[in-house]
Amino acid sequence: MRFISARALVVGLVAAVLCAAPALAQKPSVTLMMATTTSTDDTGLLPVLAEAFRKDTGIELKWVAVGTGKALEHGKNCDVDVLLVHAPAAEKKFVEEGSGLNRTEVMYNDFVLVGPAADPAKVKGKTTAEALAAIAAAKAPFVSRGDDSGTHKMEQALWKGANLPLPDKESWYASAGQGMLQTMTMAGERGAYTLADRGTYIAYEDQAKGKPALVVLVAGDKPLLNQYSVISVNPEKCKNVKFEAAETFRNWLASAKGQKVVGDFTLKGKKLFTPNAAKQ
Repeated sequence: MRFISARALVVGLVAAVLCAAPALAQKPSVTLMMATTTSTDDTGLLPVLAEAFRKDTGIELKWVAVGTGKALEHGKNCDVDVLLVHAPAAEKKFVEEGSGLNRTEVMYNDFVLVGPAADPAKVKGKTTAEALAAIAAAKAPFVSRGDDSGTHKMEQALWKGANLPLPDKESWYASAGQGMLQTMTMAGERGAYTLADRGTYIAYEDQAKGKPALVVLVAGDKPLLNQYSVISVNPEKCKNVKFEAAETFRNWLASAKGQKVVGDFTLKGKKLFTPNAAKQ
């Protein structure tokens, strides 16, 4: 019988580990690329989601934050693996066209009509339709996102829902072509009204140290619901998409763990999003 000394055994084990280490180090980690909206980024939700998701799954989440229209284009162009967006009609069309799979509603907040505290068009307390009619009649300054985002799409739908023509070249109506925080900053400088999602408004209010140039004037109206959904990019359209990782994220965000992260997320004690995946 051949005996191996303890020292020789240890040396052999160390050598085996050192030989295996390069192979382990070279094993690529999974990185999931997501296109999402400026509202989820501006509020600070995304880093919190990404960290919790990485801890649970080992998958690293990276993202590009743009308007929903551009996010959907990123999906169509195979630039990303998954979407987190908030324009239901456009999302459903994206899925119907075969670009996305398994659209899942995961959370919501609401839109608010904000403007200067002086409220020159006297919209406070009105319905959304009444408020927009008052703004148009008074030719009060209004700044639109103007960027094909979910918020911009909602604003256009609200003008239409109020049976009003969509403003275009009116002197009182301006398009920012920017994200939500930038649009509110522009509106504040001009003493104008704008439509914002509540989550980003809370972030804007926090940045203003409680003295924002714009205040919430119209809220709680049924048409102002702001629903967010996750959509996996279709691997049949995009051969290199990380569909399994995308589905892992979609299922995780709709799970009890993911929904708790959404529900527990606050800014200055204010809840920004309400999880609702279980209500589908």
